[in-house]
Parts: sequence; structure tokens; C-alpha cells
Amino acid sequence: MPHHLSNIRAVIMDADGVLWRGDTPIDGASRWISHLQAQGIPYIIATNNSSKSPQEYQQKLERLQIARVTPEHIVSSGMVTASFLAREYPAGATVFVVGGDGLRELIAAAGMTLVTDEQPDVVVVGIDFALTYDKLRRASDFIRRGARFIGTNADRTFPLPEGPAPGAGSILALLQTATDVAPEVMGKPGRAMFETALAVMGAAAEHTLMIGDRMDTDILGAIDAGLMTALVLTGVDTRDTARTYPTQPDIITPDLNALLDTWLGVKS
Repeated sequence: MPHHLSNIRAVIMDADGVLWRGDTPIDGASRWISHLQAQGIPYIIATNNSSKSPQEYQQKLERLQIARVTPEHIVSSGMVTASFLAREYPAGATVFVVGGDGLRELIAAAGMTLVTDEQPDVVVVGIDFALTYDKLRRASDFIRRGARFIGTNADRTFPLPEGPAPGAGSILALLQTATDVAPEVMGKPGRAMFETALAVMGAAAEHTLMIGDRMDTDILGAIDAGLMTALVLTGVDTRDTARTYPTQPDIITPDLNALLDTWLGVKS
């Protein structure tokens, strides 16, 4: 329903599979963000990838020559997780992290104490590109002994240039199987990610467009939060896989170039 594009006042977009795949920028990403910046349209890059800090994402956008942004334009599942921990636990609460350095930095900055060997209050699990069996064994043991089990996101796969790879959701599934404990998931499709992004922009859900490459997280989560939605076919889902869902996005488009061309056509 392209006519919905005329109602857009703000934009939330995913990163992996929308702006880039691995370290390869996706065609149209730079043009899309340049248009938002030139028109003064508020935007947030909302990623379920918890492996990096907002500053690292800022640096990646510049290194890939996609855009120059400030960290305030980036919301990650790691940030939402760290904020949740700060609300739920006193400073100094202990956390064992399965995840990247960016996630550990965010949790430490929220006042938590990172531990590796002692029984923690919480086990936090995100995407971990240096995952080992020993990390999984310790996480499983800590959860079985009563540590709270929190996942940054439940993406089963992670888009890379050579194709989908196991994502954080696959790690969560392994630990859930090993412990019989289901994780509390912070990222998309949960509302916390979308509500955080809307609050940062001061935007209304009904006038905000969510752009993603995954139906199960980006699109269904945004629909539940009351946003308009656009599925780009540059990441995980295809037109065929999208059709298997009972709820459909407002727009299915090949990429950001095509989306922008449609938007400009509606506005002209």
C-alpha cells in the first residue's frame, strides 16, 4: 500500500540485511539515509545485533561509506538489555555474558559487574562470534543453578554475504534445550525496541515506518507496536517466505532504492 508512505513522519530501520550484509554495504543504503537527513526526517537504526556498541555501529556506517550518523541514531538489543538490567537490578549485580565486547561494555556501563567463573545473578546471551563449548557449558550450569536467563534477541539466523548463518536465537535454543529454561527476550519482535526508538525520536507509531528484512522480528514486531511496515528483500525473507505469514507488511520491495523511488513518486 504505497499511499501509506505519504503519512511517514519518522523511520526505524534494521541494519543487517537492510543497510549491509557482513561488511558489504547494500545498494541504496547511502542514498536512503542521505534522503532522510536532507529532508530532516527523524530516523533510528534499530538492530537486534548486540555484538557492537552504538559507537562501533557509527564507525561501521562511516567505514562502509553508508552515512555519517551520531550514536543517538542507533538503538540495539544490547542497549535495551542493559537498560532493562539497570531498572531491574542494583548497581553491582553480577552478570555472565555470552556475546560480543560491545554487549559487555554496555552492561558494565549500566552498573553491572561482569563475572566469568562465579555464580551470577543473570546470564545474558546474544550473538557471539567467538562462541566456545566452554562458554555454553558455564552458561548452562549457571542457569540450572538459578541465574535469570535473558536473551538480547531471538533471531535464528544472521545474514552474511555468503548466506544465513546461525544467529543469537540458535544459541538461545541450544541453552533452552540444555536447561529446560526459556529465555526472556529483549529485542525485536518485543515492543521494548520499538518503544525505545519512538521515544528517542519523539514520534508517533502510526506515522512511523519500520523497514526490515525479517518477517518474524522486524515486521511482525512493528505491526504489533502499531507501525507501518516495509519488507526489503535484501536479507533473510523472500516474497515466498513472506507469503507464509498470516499478517503481511504494508509494502514488499526489492531494496531501499526501490522503496525510495516509490516514496518519491507518492510525494510528487
